[in-house]
This record gives sequence, C-alpha cells and structure tokens, in this order.
Amino acid sequence: MSSVLYDAPGPRAKRRNVLLSVLFFVLLGLALWWIWQKMDEKNQLEWALWEPFTTSEAWTTYLLPGLGDTLKAAALSMVIALPLGAVFGIARMSDHRWVRVPAGVVVEFFRAIPVLLLMLFANEFYVRSTDISSEDRPLYAVVTGLVLYNASVLAEVVRAGILALPRGQTEAAYAIGLRKGQTMSSILLPQAVTAMLPAIVSQLVVIVKDTALGGVMLGFTELLNSRSTLAANYANVIPSFIVVAIIFIVLNFILTSFASWLEGRLRRSKRSTGAVVGAEEIEDLNAAEVGGTHGTGAGGTV
Repeated sequence: MSSVLYDAPGPRAKRRNVLLSVLFFVLLGLALWWIWQKMDEKNQLEWALWEPFTTSEAWTTYLLPGLGDTLKAAALSMVIALPLGAVFGIARMSDHRWVRVPAGVVVEFFRAIPVLLLMLFANEFYVRSTDISSEDRPLYAVVTGLVLYNASVLAEVVRAGILALPRGQTEAAYAIGLRKGQTMSSILLPQAVTAMLPAIVSQLVVIVKDTALGGVMLGFTELLNSRSTLAANYANVIPSFIVVAIIFIVLNFILTSFASWLEGRLRRSKRSTGAVVGAEEIEDLNAAEVGGTHGTGAGGTV
C-alpha cells in the first residue's frame, strides 16, 4: 500500500530492512557486552559498589535532597520562562517598532550567550550587588541563567508557532471585526499551542538537564552535585553516575509522556464541532423555520 508521503517497501526493501535491523541489534549487543566486560575487568560490577543504593541512607541523605533541589530549580525556571518567553515572542511580532526592536534585541542577546556564562554572571552579580545569603545564592544564579536563556529560546518557539499558522486565520479574524489583541488571544495562540508543544517540551527537558551545570560550577546541591558527595563517601563513581543517569532518564520520560498525553488531549478537543443538537432542538428549529416562512408568505398576501 502506498502513501502520500512514501511508497510501501517491496520484497527487496523488506529483506534489506530486516537485515539492517538484525545487524543493528547485533552491533548493539556487542557494544553492551564490551561495556559489561570492561566494567567487570575494573571491578565496577562488584556488589559492594552497588549495595549503598539498596539502603535508605544513600537516598535520604544524598540523592533525594539533590533531586528535590533539581526539581525546585527546574520548576521555578519553567514557571518564569514560559510566560516570559510568550510575552517576548508576541512582542517580536508587534506592529510598533518601539516594541518589536527592543524585544528582538533582548531575545537575540540572551539566546547567543551560553547558559553557563549566564549562571556565572548572575552569581557574581548576586555576590557583589545583593544581600542574598551564600546558601541561597546558587539557586538564584541557576534559576536566573536558565530563565534568561530559555525564555529567549521559547520566545522564538512561540513566534515560529504563530507564524506557521495560515494567514487566512488572521484575515478571517480581522474580517469579523476582531482587534489584533483579540485575534492573538482567541484565534492564533490556541491553535499554535498544539503545534508548539513538542518544541516547548524539548526545551523544558533542557531546563531539567541544565540544572546540573549549577552543581558543577556553582556548588548548587542538585542531583549531580549530591552524587559526587555520595561517590566520595562510598567510592562508587561509575555506579553513582549510572544511577543518576537513570533518574534523569525517568524524569524526562515522565515529562515527555505527560506532554504527549496533553498534546493528544488538545488535538481531540479541537476535533469537536461544538454543542451537540438533539432531535428535539432540530424539530424546534425546523418548526420555527417553517413558521417563519409561512408567516412571511401570509404577510405578503395580506
């Protein structure tokens, strides 16, 4: 069966695909076996190195508090960056030059600077210009850097999502008398959200992962920083890296799964045609239409 996008593979293409799939899984199995062998040679598979993760002390003292700080920094950054990015994205499409140009300058400036540099700059700013305590300063610096960078990226995502809509949507809104603000809030943004959702979720995943930069450079006690303390106490560097990597994978999988569910729900809701009219309502409408027609005809003959 052929599709609009591609032709269905024939017998030779099917055999080639099966062969490539088998080859891929064989190579993957060999790579995993090689990694397992090297770890075994270096005694990284000994139970003594993995045993701490079966006790509550490793989790309650190191990993869970670090995970809590990671989620805290990521949540604060998301809550601030999402609306800020939407505002700057819409501002970049303003008809007023005094709004459009400054918004563009801000977005392009912070989007071009590495997020780590923004964190370091924010940390120095808080050290020299504020009275924030040394305990809270890493959190403020991490959140500031993440917000400035990701809000700029999200602004471009919002702008691209709105510009990707058919121009007829805007023209139809103007034709029925809607102002630009009403068109944006009632017509364009609701439609663009579904198209933008995958890109937005990808950027939220980046926020979760970039919290680790604060732990490495600023001493922020997030998950990766807590892992280093745990590894120093239990001498299990490689196992601790593997466990933390699995935790990050689970976090991001939960986030993307929720986004996929939300996207599907939004798409299903947009398929609705509005209120359902029952048989009684249809009969009433028909009766009113017939009555109105007869009334007009009678009035015309009188």
